[in-house]
Amino acid sequence: MNITYEILKDEDIECCRELCNKLMKFQKSKSHLRTELFDDMNFDTRMVPSVKKAKHNYTVVAKDGDKIIGYVYSNISSKEAYDNEFATFFDLSTVEKEDVGCLSNFYLEEEYRGKGIGKVLVEMSMKWLKGFPKVEDYFVFVSNGNDEALNFYKGRGFVYSNEVLDGFITTLRYPKQL
Repeated sequence: MNITYEILKDEDIECCRELCNKLMKFQKSKSHLRTELFDDMNFDTRMVPSVKKAKHNYTVVAKDGDKIIGYVYSNISSKEAYDNEFATFFDLSTVEKEDVGCLSNFYLEEEYRGKGIGKVLVEMSMKWLKGFPKVEDYFVFVSNGNDEALNFYKGRGFVYSNEVLDGFITTLRYPKQL
Protein backbone atom coordinates (compact mmCIF):
# COMPACT_ATOMS: atom_id res chain seq x y z
CA MET A 1 0.00 0.00 0.00
CA ASN A 2 1.18 3.46 -0.95
CA ILE A 3 -1.46 5.79 0.56
CA THR A 4 -1.41 9.45 -0.38
CA TYR A 5 -3.91 12.25 0.26
CA GLU A 6 -4.95 14.91 -2.23
CA ILE A 7 -7.03 18.02 -1.59
CA LEU A 8 -9.42 18.67 -4.47
CA LYS A 9 -10.67 21.91 -5.95
CA ASP A 10 -14.47 22.15 -6.12
CA GLU A 11 -14.42 21.69 -9.88
CA ASP A 12 -12.55 18.38 -9.49
CA ILE A 13 -15.04 16.51 -7.26
CA GLU A 14 -16.31 14.38 -10.16
CA CYS A 15 -13.66 11.81 -9.24
CA CYS A 16 -15.68 11.19 -6.04
CA ARG A 17 -18.84 10.18 -7.94
CA GLU A 18 -18.38 6.41 -7.70
CA LEU A 19 -17.42 6.46 -4.02
CA CYS A 20 -20.24 8.86 -3.12
CA ASN A 21 -22.74 6.57 -4.83
CA LYS A 22 -21.24 3.61 -2.94
CA LEU A 23 -21.70 5.59 0.28
CA MET A 24 -25.40 6.07 -0.42
CA LYS A 25 -25.85 2.33 -1.19
CA PHE A 26 -23.89 1.42 1.94
CA GLN A 27 -26.05 3.70 4.08
CA LYS A 28 -29.21 2.16 2.63
CA SER A 29 -27.88 -1.36 3.28
CA LYS A 30 -27.33 -0.51 6.96
CA SER A 31 -30.60 1.36 7.41
CA HIS A 32 -33.64 -0.07 9.14
CA LEU A 33 -35.79 3.08 9.07
CA ARG A 34 -37.36 4.68 5.99
CA THR A 35 -34.89 3.06 3.58
CA GLU A 36 -36.86 4.50 0.67
CA LEU A 37 -35.41 7.93 1.48
CA PHE A 38 -32.09 6.67 0.12
CA ASP A 39 -33.56 5.84 -3.31
CA ASP A 40 -32.94 9.32 -4.70
CA MET A 41 -29.68 9.99 -2.87
CA ASN A 42 -26.54 9.98 -5.00
CA PHE A 43 -23.60 12.13 -6.03
CA ASP A 44 -25.81 14.45 -8.12
CA THR A 45 -28.47 14.93 -5.45
CA ARG A 46 -26.28 15.07 -2.32
CA MET A 47 -22.70 16.12 -2.90
CA VAL A 48 -23.03 18.41 -5.92
CA PRO A 49 -25.81 20.60 -4.43
CA SER A 50 -23.98 20.76 -1.10
CA VAL A 51 -20.78 21.95 -2.76
CA LYS A 52 -22.71 24.58 -4.72
CA LYS A 53 -24.61 25.89 -1.66
CA ALA A 54 -21.76 25.92 0.86
CA LYS A 55 -19.69 29.00 1.59
CA HIS A 56 -16.46 26.98 1.75
CA ASN A 57 -15.70 23.37 0.74
CA TYR A 58 -12.95 20.91 1.52
CA THR A 59 -12.66 17.58 -0.25
CA VAL A 60 -9.79 15.17 0.29
CA VAL A 61 -9.28 11.87 -1.51
CA ALA A 62 -7.13 9.02 -0.27
CA LYS A 63 -5.29 7.11 -2.97
CA ASP A 64 -3.49 3.79 -3.08
CA GLY A 65 -1.14 4.50 -5.95
CA ASP A 66 -3.42 6.03 -8.60
CA LYS A 67 -6.63 4.42 -7.31
CA ILE A 68 -8.98 6.59 -5.22
CA ILE A 69 -9.97 4.44 -2.26
CA GLY A 70 -11.75 6.97 -0.05
CA TYR A 71 -12.79 10.56 0.40
CA VAL A 72 -14.06 13.05 2.91
CA TYR A 73 -16.08 16.17 2.08
CA SER A 74 -16.59 18.93 4.64
CA ASN A 75 -18.06 22.40 4.37
CA ILE A 76 -18.79 25.66 6.07
CA SER A 77 -22.39 26.73 5.56
CA SER A 78 -24.98 29.01 7.04
CA LYS A 79 -26.72 27.33 9.96
CA GLU A 80 -30.03 27.98 8.17
CA ALA A 81 -28.91 25.58 5.41
CA TYR A 82 -29.63 22.75 7.87
CA ASP A 83 -33.27 23.73 8.28
CA ASN A 84 -34.77 22.85 4.92
CA GLU A 85 -37.63 21.04 3.20
CA PHE A 86 -36.07 17.65 4.02
CA ALA A 87 -35.50 18.15 7.75
CA THR A 88 -34.20 20.31 10.58
CA PHE A 89 -30.86 18.74 11.47
CA PHE A 90 -30.18 20.48 14.80
CA ASP A 91 -31.65 23.12 17.09
CA LEU A 92 -30.56 26.34 15.40
CA SER A 93 -31.09 28.29 18.63
CA THR A 94 -28.11 26.42 20.15
CA VAL A 95 -25.74 27.87 17.54
CA GLU A 96 -24.67 31.42 18.34
CA LYS A 97 -22.66 32.16 15.18
CA GLU A 98 -24.02 32.47 11.65
CA ASP A 99 -22.07 29.55 10.18
CA VAL A 100 -21.44 25.93 11.13
CA GLY A 101 -18.96 23.32 10.01
CA CYS A 102 -20.10 19.96 8.77
CA LEU A 103 -18.24 16.78 8.04
CA SER A 104 -20.71 15.94 5.30
CA ASN A 105 -19.56 12.86 3.31
CA PHE A 106 -17.03 10.22 4.26
CA TYR A 107 -16.42 6.87 2.62
CA LEU A 108 -13.55 4.42 2.56
CA GLU A 109 -13.45 1.19 0.55
CA GLU A 110 -14.03 -1.76 2.88
CA GLU A 111 -10.64 -3.40 2.39
CA TYR A 112 -8.91 -0.20 3.55
CA ARG A 113 -10.88 0.23 6.78
CA GLY A 114 -9.15 -0.26 10.11
CA LYS A 115 -5.76 0.86 8.77
CA GLY A 116 -5.79 4.48 10.02
CA ILE A 117 -6.70 6.01 6.64
CA GLY A 118 -10.14 7.16 7.78
CA LYS A 119 -8.64 8.66 10.90
CA VAL A 120 -6.24 10.73 8.75
CA LEU A 121 -9.08 11.93 6.49
CA VAL A 122 -11.23 13.00 9.44
CA GLU A 123 -8.30 14.69 11.20
CA MET A 124 -7.52 16.64 8.03
CA SER A 125 -11.16 17.75 7.80
CA MET A 126 -11.37 18.75 11.45
CA LYS A 127 -8.16 20.76 11.18
CA TRP A 128 -9.60 22.56 8.13
CA LEU A 129 -12.98 23.16 9.83
CA LYS A 130 -11.31 24.57 12.93
CA GLY A 131 -9.37 27.00 10.73
CA PHE A 132 -12.43 29.25 10.51
CA PRO A 133 -12.34 31.45 13.64
CA LYS A 134 -15.97 32.53 13.24
CA VAL A 135 -17.18 28.90 13.33
CA GLU A 136 -17.65 27.26 16.71
CA ASP A 137 -20.10 24.46 15.94
CA TYR A 138 -19.25 21.30 14.00
CA PHE A 139 -21.68 18.55 13.07
CA VAL A 140 -21.75 15.13 11.46
CA PHE A 141 -24.94 13.31 10.49
CA VAL A 142 -25.00 9.51 10.70
CA SER A 143 -27.67 7.42 9.01
CA ASN A 144 -29.58 4.94 11.13
CA GLY A 145 -28.10 1.49 11.39
CA ASN A 146 -24.54 2.66 10.74
CA ASP A 147 -23.26 1.90 14.23
CA GLU A 148 -19.66 1.59 13.02
CA ALA A 149 -19.72 5.21 11.80
CA LEU A 150 -21.45 6.36 14.96
CA ASN A 151 -18.75 4.76 17.12
CA PHE A 152 -15.98 6.01 14.81
CA TYR A 153 -17.09 9.63 15.20
CA LYS A 154 -17.65 9.28 18.95
CA GLY A 155 -14.10 7.97 19.16
CA ARG A 156 -12.96 11.22 17.56
CA GLY A 157 -14.69 13.41 20.14
CA PHE A 158 -18.17 13.90 18.66
CA VAL A 159 -21.10 13.52 21.05
CA TYR A 160 -24.78 12.77 20.58
CA SER A 161 -26.92 15.83 19.84
CA ASN A 162 -30.32 14.77 18.52
CA GLU A 163 -32.34 12.53 16.22
CA VAL A 164 -33.65 13.71 12.85
CA LEU A 165 -36.78 12.36 11.14
CA ASP A 166 -37.64 10.06 14.06
CA GLY A 167 -34.24 8.40 14.11
CA PHE A 168 -33.50 8.24 10.39
CA ILE A 169 -30.39 10.33 11.10
CA THR A 170 -28.43 10.85 14.30
CA THR A 171 -26.80 14.25 14.67
CA LEU A 172 -23.45 14.32 16.42
CA ARG A 173 -21.82 17.54 17.52
CA TYR A 174 -18.23 18.35 18.32
CA PRO A 175 -18.16 19.96 21.78
CA LYS A 176 -17.13 23.60 21.98
CA GLN A 177 -13.72 24.15 23.47
CA LEU A 178 -13.71 26.52 26.42
